[in-house]
Amino acid sequence: MFNFMKKKTTKTETPQQQAERDSAVDKVLLGYEIGTVSIATMVTGLERDGATLTLDLRLPKDSKPEVIQQELGQLLHPHGITTIHMNVRLPAPEKGSGSNLPKQMPKTTNAMESQPTSSANNSASSTDAEPPITKAAPTQASLAAHPRIRHIIVVASGKGGVGKSTTTVNIALALQKLGNRVGVLDADIYGPSMPTMLGVADVKPQLENEQFVPVDAHGMAMLSIGSLLDGDNTPVAWRGPKATGALMQLYNQTNWPQLDYLVIDMPPGTGDIQLTLAQRIPVTGAVIVTTPQHVALLDAQKGVEMFNKTNIPVLGVVENMALHTCSNCNHTEAIFGTGGGEFIAEQYHVPLLGQLPLASGIRAQVDKGVPSVLADDDFAQYYLDIAKNIETNINKFAKPVDDKRIF
Repeated sequence: MFNFMKKKTTKTETPQQQAERDSAVDKVLLGYEIGTVSIATMVTGLERDGATLTLDLRLPKDSKPEVIQQELGQLLHPHGITTIHMNVRLPAPEKGSGSNLPKQMPKTTNAMESQPTSSANNSASSTDAEPPITKAAPTQASLAAHPRIRHIIVVASGKGGVGKSTTTVNIALALQKLGNRVGVLDADIYGPSMPTMLGVADVKPQLENEQFVPVDAHGMAMLSIGSLLDGDNTPVAWRGPKATGALMQLYNQTNWPQLDYLVIDMPPGTGDIQLTLAQRIPVTGAVIVTTPQHVALLDAQKGVEMFNKTNIPVLGVVENMALHTCSNCNHTEAIFGTGGGEFIAEQYHVPLLGQLPLASGIRAQVDKGVPSVLADDDFAQYYLDIAKNIETNINKFAKPVDDKRIF
């Protein structure tokens, strides 16, 4: 059907395979509809290079290119198309904004979606007013898995102060105790705490063939921006682009060993680092850490929504500081409220991975660089149960590994 299709012959494709794959692409595009219209009518250019498909599209307004790219990827993957690039044109904004019209608040922008640009000159033709061809941001569906890392798990929270880093380090150690090969990447660029919590604050990573060699922290491969700083009181006062660049350098420029899990400790919030990770690092799933407090739950919900929009599965919720038992009278009290973790789990249909106590012992152990799982104290079993719950369902979210990838 698409007589403008350009093909680049690959040595691995026979003429029959080429014809079959081209036919499969045609059928998928004809059957995929936006509203009630086939996307085939919106294709202005198409090129296939083996397993890579490039589409030039003229989409209707309010289209979501990232969602379209992901859904087409899922439909075409069984036919051998593993990568889709999209060059998208969206309609120019409607004209006719007269001076006598009521003024409105500007529309909130969404950094995770392609946005049309407004025309500066109302007298310009509609063709001139159209934005230039742009390529949609990479999506999780288009990211290849790391060849030496089976699962990448991010531990995140909507706000600080909920015990995210303490939970991260204990979950990583618990996964290791269950017999897995585990690494830890400290992506909390502005407040790196993994080196201190793992007792390797004074250990610097070595360089080998222009790549970092991770620090050995109790048998885990660990790397943090904190391992590269001169001292614990050295601030990281970087703007967003430099911080996100540091994250990608720590991930890409590190000679990670063969790992079953790389656990990433995320900074709080839903900013530049989170979006960069979602678009450039192949994540198996996210663990959300919250406390039962209402304010913490509001921010945790934003974290879940962000991962949903970036197509990263949420593996579950950990409710930290759920109960406190007085060391003098043994009275147990829910200081920060009750039912918060259960509420989010039910609202988003994800598992409640575990509930952790508010206990000075947990804090004391990470301050000493010997977290609870490593110390095998009274609280270790809580984290082991969370790790077991993670392992129960994680394989269904695993990304296929490309063993031919070379760094």
